[in-house]
Amino acid sequence: MCARSRLSLIIALLAPAGAQERVTVGTQRLASSGALFIAAAQGYFKAEGLDIEMTAYPSAQPVVEALSLGATDFGLTEFTATAFNLAGKGAIKAIAAQVREKRDYEGNEVVTSNGAYSKGLHKLEDLADKSVAISQLGSSFHYQLGQIARAKRFDLAGILLKPLHSPDAMASAVAAGQVDAAILPAQYARELLAASQAKLIGCYSELDEQQLGALFASAKVLATRRATVEKFVRAYRRGAADYAAALLRHERYGKRVSDAKSREAATIIARYVYPGQSSGIATVEASAYFMDPQARLDFADIARQVEWYQAQGLVDKSVDARNVVDLTYIK
Repeated sequence: MCARSRLSLIIALLAPAGAQERVTVGTQRLASSGALFIAAAQGYFKAEGLDIEMTAYPSAQPVVEALSLGATDFGLTEFTATAFNLAGKGAIKAIAAQVREKRDYEGNEVVTSNGAYSKGLHKLEDLADKSVAISQLGSSFHYQLGQIARAKRFDLAGILLKPLHSPDAMASAVAAGQVDAAILPAQYARELLAASQAKLIGCYSELDEQQLGALFASAKVLATRRATVEKFVRAYRRGAADYAAALLRHERYGKRVSDAKSREAATIIARYVYPGQSSGIATVEASAYFMDPQARLDFADIARQVEWYQAQGLVDKSVDARNVVDLTYIK
């Protein structure tokens, strides 16, 4: 699989082609970027006079690296040590929320290989001294593993971390029994579980409510194209509102509502997550993460994340959470 591939965008023009301003966005083929995909497919960016070109990357780190180098104008992905360091240097800023972990909603899931499960790895406490796949050191998966270790009172240093660069590779390693466990995006975990290639031992959202990711903008774009950023955020927030209205409803007994509205939203997202395939709609619908309908960031949690990464020596001590975000676009 190539390190990056073009996301196919087929969007009806809502304004003359000459009136459209070209904007580039880096993200991943994950349902957690659903608000962006809905906004693009529904023509919300076109309505703001923006012509969107998206590039898909295999994991969060290259998304923010490409953004900092000027390869893209915006990036939508998880918070990582790399993102915090780049923001601390003034290269990028978080300007709106992506999804977050929230109790009673789907989120990242902790799965174990069938072999490890047969040997007694049945609950989160059992991760101590096991091998666990992550994408990179300093990734959101690394952070979540650290929070699990803290909550379950075992030493993170005792875990054998296996950086494998992408959720695809992490899921494959679990299925092949090359690692004992992994924390995976819900769509990957559910595919393994459906194929009986892994066992579920926990959901991170039941342990902690984390601001998982953000919409980032490059410093250059923020400094020179503020009107463009405002247009982009308006369109993105419309996508977030649609995402929440369709996919985050619960009926009176707490069960997720599945109907024509939720399936329509899942169908749109699945086109981007599983390009060229007719499958994946049910997986996207069932694994929708919580997202603030107004795309507001949880600043207090972002500050907690910065502190943890600094304690691990992964984020420079000079980084201040207040310099990571620009809250002027969403009050």
